[in-house]
Amino acid sequence: MANRLFQGVIHQMKDSIDRTFGVIDENYTIIACSELGKIGETVEAFTITANELIVLGGLTYKSLASSQGANYTVFVEGEDLLASKYASVLAVSFANIKFYYDEKYDRGNFIKNIILDNILPGDIYLKARELYFNSDVMRTVILIRSTEQTEISIYDIVQNLFPDKAKDFVISINENDIALVKETKPGIDPKTVEKLASSIADTISGEFYAHVVIGIGTTVDNLKDLARSFKEAQTALEVGKVFDTEKTIVAYDNLGIARLIYQLPTTLCETFLREVFKLGSIESLDQETLFTIQRFFENNLNVSETSRRLFVHRNTLVYRLEKIKKITGLDLREFDHAIIFKIALMVNKYLKSNPIKY
Repeated sequence: MANRLFQGVIHQMKDSIDRTFGVIDENYTIIACSELGKIGETVEAFTITANELIVLGGLTYKSLASSQGANYTVFVEGEDLLASKYASVLAVSFANIKFYYDEKYDRGNFIKNIILDNILPGDIYLKARELYFNSDVMRTVILIRSTEQTEISIYDIVQNLFPDKAKDFVISINENDIALVKETKPGIDPKTVEKLASSIADTISGEFYAHVVIGIGTTVDNLKDLARSFKEAQTALEVGKVFDTEKTIVAYDNLGIARLIYQLPTTLCETFLREVFKLGSIESLDQETLFTIQRFFENNLNVSETSRRLFVHRNTLVYRLEKIKKITGLDLREFDHAIIFKIALMVNKYLKSNPIKY
């Protein structure tokens, strides 16, 4: 594709430049030239860095500074000052043309514009047809976030794990976030996607000693809903940061009531806590009491089982529950009170995370 792009530009310029000029690829093969007979020929190998201009064997070379992927170099016949100027101007021109062409026709960039909502919904399918893009397959957005500064490139690691660029797209969102738009099979079990995300995290941590957290959006069956899946993956990471700090993999479908609480206005949350509890009652609970409450919930409000797991006498646990009732006014042995208390703890945790005020 690049050779046709460059050749088209050369065809328009050749009458304005009175010498032979063209473009070579990383294999030193001429892929476009003002003299058509030279296309396919190989020039003498040499080393050139980005933006460097060198003179060799009667030709002046200048690399394309903005080229992405394959490396291209402009050459102009001659070793004089004019040849250098021609080469510099041509290098800038070809680099910009290549950049804008990639912006317009690159599939990865197309997907990035979709998930970031940078393209109108009505234009998505027009663009997809233009790129011969399969619009109606199942896809899931997996958002990989680096939690620490590292010298390794998470982007390169994920790109190597998913090399099929026709089906899977690895997109750099910012310094810390990498989005993987993964093609999936119809009817795929969400647990399968979670296992895939877990294998990504294990590879990054096990082989490259870097820690990441991963959010998973829901699987969608059309291109326009990829933006929603991406936002869901972002939400999964943000909610997980508040309520599931120990989890590496957080799926949007598994957020449960935490997602509801996260979306509530903070003023409503504060009102709820004031109405349910006595002033300062939650703050007065020490860590041992909170640990007891957590274990009581984990054992389905079963006093005998909880006391066994805590290695305390049953009467000791009953005493603690009575103490909690006296402080908060809620008896955790009653199902309705337990639900209110569980939600209140989550709301309190949400408020302590300093969410944006509404």
